[in-house]
Amino acid sequence: MSGFLFGKKKKEVTVSPAEAIQKLRSTEEMLVKKQEFLEGKVSKELVIAKQNGTKNKRVAIQALKRKKKYEKQLAQVDGTLTTIEAQREALENANTNAEVLKNMKFASTALKTAHKEMGVEDVDDLMADVHEQMELATEISDAISNPIGFGADDIDEDELNAELEELEQEEFDEKMLDVDIELPQVPSASLPATKKKVAQDEDDDMRELEQWAM
Repeated sequence: MSGFLFGKKKKEVTVSPAEAIQKLRSTEEMLVKKQEFLEGKVSKELVIAKQNGTKNKRVAIQALKRKKKYEKQLAQVDGTLTTIEAQREALENANTNAEVLKNMKFASTALKTAHKEMGVEDVDDLMADVHEQMELATEISDAISNPIGFGADDIDEDELNAELEELEQEEFDEKMLDVDIELPQVPSASLPATKKKVAQDEDDDMRELEQWAM
């Protein structure tokens, strides 16, 4: 029984990309804090070594040893942090690609579904029906707009032209009758005084001649 339990394959835990990315970010934050802590330690031991370099050599050497230890830890943290960042970036890219592929697959499935009821032959038939109906609509419009019941097609064009010429001649005659002929006017001004006197003298002479003849 115990052998069966120990020999049983361990079930893998499924973790979503979003959860993995979040865990990596948490690990990065922890490593950054450890970086800052170790950097502080290194700075502190360096100060101790400088302060005791001439006064107490043993204390300065111990401080330098601790500094080296902290620097080694700091280098390990730096390397781990670089690896974590690279893994997190790769996972984010993979998650983005997976999301893109999922959406593309979804769109492809939607296109297939849309095209199930729409083959190339069906489209050709549909377009042919559309053109046929448009031509029919045009013919109907032409038939409706064509005047009927007035015998428009039976009218003689020569007869129309003759009638038009008569109308034009009548209009011309009316215009000629309306033209005013201006005659010279008789001057209204009185004749000069000398002309009047000459005429009066002639009248007097005629009367005297008539009297003498009697």
